[in-house]
Amino acid sequence: MDTNLFGSGGSRLRKATPLLLLLPGFLLYVIIALGPSIATTYYSFTDATGIRGATINWIGLDNYREFLFRGVASRDNIDALQRTLVFMVFVTFIQFTFGLIVALVLNQNLKGRTFFRTLFFLPVILGVAIQGLMWKLFLLPGNGPVAQLLALFGGQSEFLGGQPNAAFAWVIAVQIWANMGVTMVIFLAGLQTIPSELYEAGRIDGAGRWQLFKNVTWPLLTPSINTNFLLNIIGSLQAWQLFLVLIGYRPGTQVLGYLVFAQGFGQASGSVSSSFRQGFAAAASIVLFFLVLIIGFTAQYIVNRREQRYL
Repeated sequence: MDTNLFGSGGSRLRKATPLLLLLPGFLLYVIIALGPSIATTYYSFTDATGIRGATINWIGLDNYREFLFRGVASRDNIDALQRTLVFMVFVTFIQFTFGLIVALVLNQNLKGRTFFRTLFFLPVILGVAIQGLMWKLFLLPGNGPVAQLLALFGGQSEFLGGQPNAAFAWVIAVQIWANMGVTMVIFLAGLQTIPSELYEAGRIDGAGRWQLFKNVTWPLLTPSINTNFLLNIIGSLQAWQLFLVLIGYRPGTQVLGYLVFAQGFGQASGSVSSSFRQGFAAAASIVLFFLVLIIGFTAQYIVNRREQRYL
């Protein structure tokens, strides 16, 4: 009788062991991710400032109405949202294309390919602050290397300090430079899983380079293509740190992620300033969350359809 009870208890313990092992990770997830997400949702319905001792009042959907519909500020917010989408499109497709081309070249048996793989991946490990400061010094008007080079030919450099569109374009370029190494590595990993026998068979049948790429490389690279496509979209939608380091809080250049930071922590630059409005920033972050969610699910649907077609 006692043996049966012990056996039954031991069986229950074995069944509960996976749950017990998962519990620390789940608690960590609740504390670090789920808890702050719930708090952000709550604060988006309040007038919280983040200032210690300040009264927090429930204001319902006022933050969302202000963000989307009220006056000049709402038009600036919508512009920031549109600019975020533009940033996503350019970064995703250019980074994806360059990463694929570099991976295809460096997958060949070329002399020095290890060095060039390291060179292209190096910016990834530097960190956003270092990446931004390097390019800010490089493009610095007046005394930067680019400015001095242009001065030799009678020109002058504005770049980051010039027109908003020009500054915005340079942030796109730096974002691609900083993250293309990850895209390249994922493509290289995918390319190295493709059996060389398939290329040899294709060449025997008279296939050229483009036909081999179209009918062998591209279909079998599907997992890497899907991964890079999703990572590039989500990463570019959430990007804002380079805007902070390179150009600061300037009209005509903000993306939605930077708007959240600026409103929540009182960014100021020149005559442009924002107060501590963490409730409003929380509402803007919820808008960004749904933007990422909708675009992410749409992209996931597209890549799943593609994967079913090829694999």
